[in-house]
Amino acid sequence: MKGFTLCTAGLLALASQVSGHYIFQQLTANGVKNPAFTYVRKNTNYNSPVTDLASNDLRCNVGGATGGSTGTVSVAAGSSVSFTLDQAVYHQGPVSVYMAKAPTTAAAFDGSGNVWFKILDIGPKFPGGTWDLKSTYTFNLPKCISSGEYLLRIQSLAIHNPGSTPQFYISCAQVAVTGGGSTDMGPKVAIPGAFKASDPGYTANIYNQFTSYTVPGPSVASC
Repeated sequence: MKGFTLCTAGLLALASQVSGHYIFQQLTANGVKNPAFTYVRKNTNYNSPVTDLASNDLRCNVGGATGGSTGTVSVAAGSSVSFTLDQAVYHQGPVSVYMAKAPTTAAAFDGSGNVWFKILDIGPKFPGGTWDLKSTYTFNLPKCISSGEYLLRIQSLAIHNPGSTPQFYISCAQVAVTGGGSTDMGPKVAIPGAFKASDPGYTANIYNQFTSYTVPGPSVASC
């Protein structure tokens, strides 16, 4: 009975860990909401966050270094795409979207190097410091980016526990952009490396005199 109790407790703890967070797992492209992990690289840490600023897992999450088993969807430059989670984001913090052009194919690309540019920041609204917490985030790809295959990366940075280590919830989709332009988007950064422990947006106390906020990472690129 004791062994059964310990086993049951362990399973309950694991279930609590899995249900206690969230993961971006579905991509909507060309008006179609695709099944989970069709075009989004499947991670191997359930829906737990990444917390190490020096880890390569900051790129596409744990287990997401390559995407050989993940499809790549063709999308037009400037078109609308969406990421949907298994449950709505409920930890306060910004949501950002990055892209990185693959030297060959998106499936073979690990996202290394100074290759990432930011296309979207969703920060808090003031006064009040309210966050845009939801289950689906929709945005347009830049019209001017060059055609080719890209990693499309979304992150939710949870800063809900001041004084504790912030949490990154990350996923990467694989897209092949068509009908693009010729703009070299930037600034480009390396991940890891784009986020510092001293960044005000990383260390912010959202419960004490919270009247302004700067999202960590580079500025949003523009065409």
